[in-house]
Amino acid sequence: MQRDVSLRLPPQKAFDERSIRKALGIGPESRLAIIRRSIDARRSDIWIDLMCRIDPDAPVAESICMKDADPSKGQVIIVGSGPAGLFAAMTLLEMGIKPVILERGKDVHSRRVDIARISTQDIVDSNSNYSFGEGGAGTYSDGKLYTRSKKRGENSKVLGTFVRFGAAEDILCDAHPHIGTDKLPKIIENMRNSIIEHGGEVLFQTCVTNLIIDNGRCCGVIARNLVDGSETSYHGNVVLAIGNAARDTFRMLCSSGVAMESKSLAMGVRLEHPQHLIDQIQYHNPNGRGKFLPAATYSFVTQVDVDGRRAGVYSFCMCPGGFVVPAASDREQVVVNGMSPSNRGSKWANSGMVVEIPADSLDSDDPLAMMEYQISLERRTFLSANGTQKAPAQRMTDFMAGRPSSDIAPTSYSPGVTCSNIWDVLPPFACKALHDGFEVFSRQARGFMTSEATLIGTETRTSGPVRIVRDPEKLESVSTPGLYPCGEGAGYAGGIVSAAVDGMRCARMAAGNLLV
Repeated sequence: MQRDVSLRLPPQKAFDERSIRKALGIGPESRLAIIRRSIDARRSDIWIDLMCRIDPDAPVAESICMKDADPSKGQVIIVGSGPAGLFAAMTLLEMGIKPVILERGKDVHSRRVDIARISTQDIVDSNSNYSFGEGGAGTYSDGKLYTRSKKRGENSKVLGTFVRFGAAEDILCDAHPHIGTDKLPKIIENMRNSIIEHGGEVLFQTCVTNLIIDNGRCCGVIARNLVDGSETSYHGNVVLAIGNAARDTFRMLCSSGVAMESKSLAMGVRLEHPQHLIDQIQYHNPNGRGKFLPAATYSFVTQVDVDGRRAGVYSFCMCPGGFVVPAASDREQVVVNGMSPSNRGSKWANSGMVVEIPADSLDSDDPLAMMEYQISLERRTFLSANGTQKAPAQRMTDFMAGRPSSDIAPTSYSPGVTCSNIWDVLPPFACKALHDGFEVFSRQARGFMTSEATLIGTETRTSGPVRIVRDPEKLESVSTPGLYPCGEGAGYAGGIVSAAVDGMRCARMAAGNLLV
């Protein structure tokens, strides 16, 4: 008979199944599933809180079960193969409907070569980079699966599907699940192969250039093959899962009359510390994390007053044991992001430290105004780096004093950095907000403010600056029926899991209104 039991163990026992079974008083004949695991590091004596399920009646998490596509049911066009697009495709196949995925980037293996060239040759391929390509932005920039979404059943199904295609079962129970950039590409490849085996179609280096509109309804797209330049029409309802960096597509949608609006933009820097220092701070131990604890994380958020305006300052996408990576999606941009391999084993920790810029602060009715502002910041950073992918960088203590750094601590950012003054790169409002936010965070975590920490600029891709307005119930564009904008790029998600859930929901709606 199934029963759930809460358990609190020290780290040296919490990751050992024999110790857990002994604490529960059960033998090897009883089935055991850990359904929740989190670290309580509020004091120097660290504990691990577990929720254990003994003799479970059913699997801890279900997964998407695809069927073979039935030609008589028609097809749905999916633009983009990030988490929203992939999970939309798998959900359609769950109903026996053929998905046709159009991806402007390359497959995961070819994409890896182009990403390496950003660091080694200062070459950014505008269609194959950290943002564009199979799996979307998360494939090569971390693979975190944490979400604040409340759709628990759907979230669990996403995690279960990742496990089915190769992720470790730990993601089903960890409070902040993480796959890692070294593991996620193979999982994405497995998903794609399964989609194809069940009758779906996946086309790489195929960029959507226009919508097909008939009597006010979107009934397909026109796409260009980026290899030979040929154009092809694809007909069906359209699930739009383009990610937040597809600026040419946003411009096309806007010129086609698709209803859109600007969103707030978070901008700032990547803040990099030595991982051992974060371990010391978060685990309250001068010796760091020791043998049994994972690389420590942190999360900060505060509100500050800048020139009479309230500003939210917060950490974003914290990467313990990780690296800062070049995330530009076009030439003449410098953008930074963070990632961690599955073992979180590097000697650095980094996090986005960003300031919220409200959409109404630009005083413009242009729905793309915030996007154009975002572009201007990324070009400004590129110019500050003398037209290379070397990022402007500054010691944290120098930033707080308002002086440029004469030298920089060793950093994980592979293209290299240039000693700079971030006050000359970011707008004054953002710098003042970061300055005051860092003062708050340093009071909350003694040792956080240090010359060993480095600000690396700029972080501008925390979320999309545009929302494609859709009906809250039908999930289709309010101006263009038959078009189902979803995921982070459409303004309705904030990470891998929430984008996947949104893709699943939009796929069901597109299927329910299918034109055969």
